[in-house]
Amino acid sequence: MIIARRLLVSGRVQGVGFRWFAIEIASLENVTGWVGNLPDGSVEILAEGDAEAVERFERAVRRGPSRARVDDVTTELMAPTGRFVSFTARH
Repeated sequence: MIIARRLLVSGRVQGVGFRWFAIEIASLENVTGWVGNLPDGSVEILAEGDAEAVERFERAVRRGPSRARVDDVTTELMAPTGRFVSFTARH
């Protein structure tokens, strides 16, 4: 079953390779969508894919890369769009 989630990640998540970490994990899990920095210092993610793959992706995002400190992740369930063919960084 294909699902979609919007994740808002707060903590020390900018300037620590978080977007590239998310891209790598998404690639490993075959998750599509995007990741981008927000002006308030948090990171926004839209992830689509197989339900189990998105769950694994979210667990990895909650840990983050070694230089990051994830304080909170807010998750919103979305309707999958099917329009993404890869997982990219937004600037």
